[in-house]
Amino acid sequence: MKPPKKFRLPAEGFYLDGPKERRNELLFAFEVFWEFIKGFRALHFVGPCITVFGSARFKEGHPWYEKARELGRAIAATGFTTMTGGGPGLMEGANRGAWEAGGQSVGCNIVLPHEQEPNPYLHKWVNIRYFFVRKVLLHKYSYAFIVLPGGWGTMDELFETLTLSQTGIVPDFPVVLMGKEYYQPLWDFLQEMVQHGTISPEDLNLIKFTDSVEEAMAHIQSFVQHNFKVVRKPRPLWWFLEKA
Repeated sequence: MKPPKKFRLPAEGFYLDGPKERRNELLFAFEVFWEFIKGFRALHFVGPCITVFGSARFKEGHPWYEKARELGRAIAATGFTTMTGGGPGLMEGANRGAWEAGGQSVGCNIVLPHEQEPNPYLHKWVNIRYFFVRKVLLHKYSYAFIVLPGGWGTMDELFETLTLSQTGIVPDFPVVLMGKEYYQPLWDFLQEMVQHGTISPEDLNLIKFTDSVEEAMAHIQSFVQHNFKVVRKPRPLWWFLEKA
């Protein structure tokens, strides 16, 4: 049996192939800088946000798509902006719920040849070529993170968020893991990690494990109200050609 074909973004794959000529390294650094500037300009006025992570593969009509849609409506009711990776599936469901409820809906989309076209329920989005730039942007503007069922990308986003919180790099923003049946084996393994001492028992307090949208939003609102001062949207500066 032939192994599955691997796809790498040309630019990112080139960067990860080891040392290059100094000119190439410098050009790559400038390109990454521009990606950040593009993201900052696009998202500077969207917050405060709650970021929803989840699979691109659950389509409309799937129970988890409808749960994501319900979640987007609930986020809109709190006055927060719903931010996602901007693609289809559960990302679309969350953006759609916020859109339909009259809330703000934004996306930080990764440029891929499959799965990742911006969904039609975004008031504003930015297309990013590099995964690591995209993850910074998804974290930068949010006060809470909700993780729905997903695959490799969702796991990457979940554990990076937890690592940043556990190491004190970012404040202990609430992380809600939704999908008890789907994530129960993962939750059991986290308990096993505590038993082996690779994480501390209090590290599990970083996660709220639930299936309830109401419980998730109550947890987030209580945590944010008691621990953080929410920074509202800054005003655009005309001399920077900024738009809200």
